Amino acid sequence: MTFPTINKLYAVIEETWSARAKQALGPWTIRIDDSGSSRVSAATAEMPFSDDDIAQAEQAMRDAGQKPLFMIREGDQELDSALAARGYVIKDPVNLYVAPVEDIAKERPPAITCFEVWPPLATQVEIWAAGGIGAGRLDVMDRARQPKTTLLGRLNDKPAGTVFVGIAADCAMIHALEIGADHRRQGLARHLTTAAAFWARDHGATYLALVTTQANVSANALYSSLGMTVVGQYHYRTLPE
Repeated sequence: MTFPTINKLYAVIEETWSARAKQALGPWTIRIDDSGSSRVSAATAEMPFSDDDIAQAEQAMRDAGQKPLFMIREGDQELDSALAARGYVIKDPVNLYVAPVEDIAKERPPAITCFEVWPPLATQVEIWAAGGIGAGRLDVMDRARQPKTTLLGRLNDKPAGTVFVGIAADCAMIHALEIGADHRRQGLARHLTTAAAFWARDHGATYLALVTTQANVSANALYSSLGMTVVGQYHYRTLPE
């Protein structure tokens, strides 16, 4: 089975969850954002670098009011080692999952379970906020390019979960899937993922992709059970507190 390349998926993440501003600085892309989301505030190496270049990136992030943070992608072993030598620690190792949309969009969730909504409703904002996803990340969703949507999940006739989905190229990417604390382990995350696949198919996407931390055991089990495949990993490096 053929999947998008890892570099293509990095680009899809960038397109569907974008920083407020980006700056090319020597060998780096510096991302500037005040949302608190690592994906939109981490620097990445685009070319070979030196120790002096690392210091320059650190200063640029500090000048922007951000703590130095670097994304370590596939092929970034030299950067990973250089940052470790400077005292940086690993933050949030993640798995990147992909599946053909048609493999997930097989049976629609039960009626009155998942609803497409744009812009998000106040009840979705409340669910995200309870899970630590605040206004800054809502701004990230708002500035993402179309096609995009959110899905509101309901259980027992109550708002119970929400997720954001965007499309770039032929890939739909899931972000910020959050289930309310009182509604977990009842299948709603599965329903929202499936509903996202149907929405993606209806809007021309070939693949469904998402990122979840390796520490999130239940999420990894869910996506594996849906038949999604881990096609790559990445992590961040940051200075200890």
